[in-house]
Amino acid sequence: MVRETKERSRDKQSDEVAKREHFTLTGPCGDGEYQPGPAVTLTCHLSPELSAVNLGIRWFKGMDCVCLYKNRQVTEGRGFEGRVSLFTQKLQRGNIFLQINDCSDREDYLCQVTNGDTAEECTIGVNDIEKYIIIIIRSQNKR
Repeated sequence: MVRETKERSRDKQSDEVAKREHFTLTGPCGDGEYQPGPAVTLTCHLSPELSAVNLGIRWFKGMDCVCLYKNRQVTEGRGFEGRVSLFTQKLQRGNIFLQINDCSDREDYLCQVTNGDTAEECTIGVNDIEKYIIIIIRSQNKR
């Protein structure tokens, strides 16, 4: 009970800090090469390091919502059930990781983080090129 109370207090403080502070959403530094396999993990993070536990998070592939995180609940998008995982344990440190199983798409994935009426976005392009998946980062902020 004491641990739960401390966690709620910490989450409430993090939420208040996130509402006061401006943050940006960025992807990994530079392009990355990943061995092909059953899964690829797309990564974004908040800067400065703030908890994303109480923020809204959406991952899109084109116009399709791949994954939605809202009110501490994760919803997998239609057609992605059982194929995507949002690493909720990483949100406290502002890390937003989405793992996609059976990823063979040459597509852009957009991560959108909302806090009230502010939205930050980061686009990650996944290209299957011979033996590697190349991640290309493009960031965009919306207010």
